[in-house]
Amino acid sequence: MAITVNIYYTGEKGNARKFVQEMVESGVVAAIRAEEGNLRYEYFFPVEDPETVLLIDSWRDQGAIDAHHATPMMGQITALREKYDLHMKVERYVSDEEGAPAGDEKFIRQ
Repeated sequence: MAITVNIYYTGEKGNARKFVQEMVESGVVAAIRAEEGNLRYEYFFPVEDPETVLLIDSWRDQGAIDAHHATPMMGQITALREKYDLHMKVERYVSDEEGAPAGDEKFIRQ
Protein backbone atom coordinates (compact mmCIF):
# COMPACT_ATOMS: atom_id res chain seq x y z
CA MET A 1 0.00 0.00 0.00
CA ALA A 2 1.85 3.10 -1.24
CA ILE A 3 1.34 6.44 0.45
CA THR A 4 1.49 9.68 -1.53
CA VAL A 5 1.81 13.05 0.13
CA ASN A 6 1.13 16.20 -1.86
CA ILE A 7 2.78 19.21 -0.29
CA TYR A 8 1.96 22.69 -1.55
CA TYR A 9 4.72 25.15 -0.64
CA THR A 10 3.63 28.78 -0.90
CA GLY A 11 5.79 31.85 -0.41
CA GLU A 12 6.34 35.33 -1.79
CA LYS A 13 8.68 36.89 -4.36
CA GLY A 14 9.50 33.55 -6.01
CA ASN A 15 10.70 31.95 -2.78
CA ALA A 16 8.96 28.62 -3.39
CA ARG A 17 10.83 28.19 -6.67
CA LYS A 18 14.09 29.30 -5.04
CA PHE A 19 13.51 26.63 -2.37
CA VAL A 20 13.14 23.95 -5.05
CA GLN A 21 16.24 25.15 -6.86
CA GLU A 22 18.30 24.95 -3.66
CA MET A 23 16.85 21.52 -2.80
CA VAL A 24 17.95 20.22 -6.21
CA GLU A 25 21.34 21.96 -6.35
CA SER A 26 22.30 20.94 -2.80
CA GLY A 27 21.74 17.26 -3.59
CA VAL A 28 18.90 16.82 -1.08
CA VAL A 29 16.42 15.80 -3.79
CA ALA A 30 18.77 13.14 -5.18
CA ALA A 31 19.40 11.82 -1.67
CA ILE A 32 15.68 11.53 -0.95
CA ARG A 33 15.04 9.75 -4.24
CA ALA A 34 17.78 7.24 -3.29
CA GLU A 35 16.22 6.44 0.09
CA GLU A 36 14.84 2.95 0.66
CA GLY A 37 11.10 2.99 0.01
CA ASN A 38 10.90 6.24 -1.96
CA LEU A 39 8.76 5.76 -5.05
CA ARG A 40 8.48 9.33 -6.31
CA TYR A 41 9.76 12.79 -5.39
CA GLU A 42 8.87 15.43 -7.98
CA TYR A 43 8.10 19.13 -7.98
CA PHE A 44 5.47 20.80 -10.17
CA PHE A 45 4.57 24.44 -10.75
CA PRO A 46 0.85 25.33 -10.86
CA VAL A 47 0.07 27.38 -13.96
CA GLU A 48 -2.27 29.79 -12.19
CA ASP A 49 -0.22 30.33 -9.00
CA PRO A 50 3.41 31.39 -9.55
CA GLU A 51 4.04 31.60 -5.78
CA THR A 52 3.25 27.92 -5.12
CA VAL A 53 5.14 24.71 -5.81
CA LEU A 54 3.59 21.24 -5.55
CA LEU A 55 5.71 18.34 -4.31
CA ILE A 56 4.41 14.84 -5.03
CA ASP A 57 6.17 12.57 -2.57
CA SER A 58 5.35 8.82 -2.65
CA TRP A 59 6.58 6.08 -0.34
CA ARG A 60 6.21 2.31 -0.17
CA ASP A 61 4.59 2.45 3.29
CA GLN A 62 4.43 4.39 6.57
CA GLY A 63 7.64 2.74 7.78
CA ALA A 64 9.55 4.25 4.85
CA ILE A 65 8.09 7.69 5.63
CA ASP A 66 9.02 7.35 9.30
CA ALA A 67 12.58 6.36 8.37
CA HIS A 68 12.80 9.38 6.05
CA HIS A 69 11.54 11.70 8.78
CA ALA A 70 14.25 10.37 11.13
CA THR A 71 17.12 11.30 8.78
CA PRO A 72 19.37 14.31 9.37
CA MET A 73 18.20 15.52 5.95
CA MET A 74 14.90 16.61 7.53
CA GLY A 75 16.83 19.27 9.43
CA GLN A 76 18.18 20.62 6.14
CA ILE A 77 14.70 20.66 4.62
CA THR A 78 13.22 22.42 7.65
CA ALA A 79 15.99 25.03 7.59
CA LEU A 80 15.34 25.73 3.89
CA ARG A 81 11.59 26.06 4.51
CA GLU A 82 12.38 28.64 7.18
CA LYS A 83 14.96 30.41 5.02
CA TYR A 84 12.37 30.93 2.27
CA ASP A 85 9.47 31.56 4.71
CA LEU A 86 7.27 28.92 3.11
CA HIS A 87 3.83 27.89 4.27
CA MET A 88 2.52 24.40 3.59
CA LYS A 89 -0.73 22.65 2.78
CA VAL A 90 -0.53 18.86 2.93
CA GLU A 91 -2.76 16.19 1.39
CA ARG A 92 -2.21 12.48 2.05
CA TYR A 93 -3.42 9.62 -0.14
CA VAL A 94 -3.24 5.84 0.19
CA SER A 95 -3.05 3.86 -3.04
CA ASP A 96 -5.97 1.81 -4.23
CA GLU A 97 -4.48 -1.65 -4.70
CA GLU A 98 -7.24 -2.61 -7.12
CA GLY A 99 -6.51 0.28 -9.49
CA ALA A 100 -9.06 2.21 -11.52
CA PRO A 101 -12.51 0.63 -11.90
CA ALA A 102 -13.09 -1.02 -15.28
CA GLY A 103 -15.61 1.66 -16.25
CA ASP A 104 -12.97 4.37 -15.92
CA GLU A 105 -10.65 2.76 -18.46
CA LYS A 106 -12.60 4.16 -21.42
CA PHE A 107 -11.67 7.68 -20.24
CA ILE A 108 -7.95 6.98 -19.90
CA ARG A 109 -5.88 7.38 -23.03
CA GLN A 110 -2.72 5.29 -22.89
